[in-house]
Amino acid sequence: MSAQIGAPAAAARAHEELFAYWCSLREGARLPARRDLDPAGMKRLLPTISLIDVRRDPLEFRVRLAGTGLYGVYGREITGRRLTDIYNVAAADYWKFELGRVVREGRPAAGVHNLAWRGASHLSILWLRLPLAGNGRDVDMILGFDAVVGMGQASSGIRAA
Repeated sequence: MSAQIGAPAAAARAHEELFAYWCSLREGARLPARRDLDPAGMKRLLPTISLIDVRRDPLEFRVRLAGTGLYGVYGREITGRRLTDIYNVAAADYWKFELGRVVREGRPAAGVHNLAWRGASHLSILWLRLPLAGNGRDVDMILGFDAVVGMGQASSGIRAA
């Protein structure tokens, strides 16, 4: 797996950076739209940025754009694919729930998802999903950011004797 692997603290800083950028695009309670995004505003993060289309009735998600760094995470190109084309059933259900919550609530979400479904249980994705809405209110796209973190990277300061 050739994805960029970062320390958890660096991943958290990247999340904060993207969240601050997204917040800067908001106008009061109005959610930013896809047209508000400027790649220059998140240039350093682009390799693991994704844009996810939201389709309704029934609710479905399709990856519109996946940064080049995500190829190593998924082992293939995921642009244009639905969740069920990318993940096994359990992982697809996880993402349907999490993305569905972003759509329903119109609020950002963050979490950690283990890559065991990909045969890499020693790695996890520290993820962030930010709602976008063309009309400022109804989420029609989700801006995603994934940072791959590995077990053993976090140091507790305790060492074996």
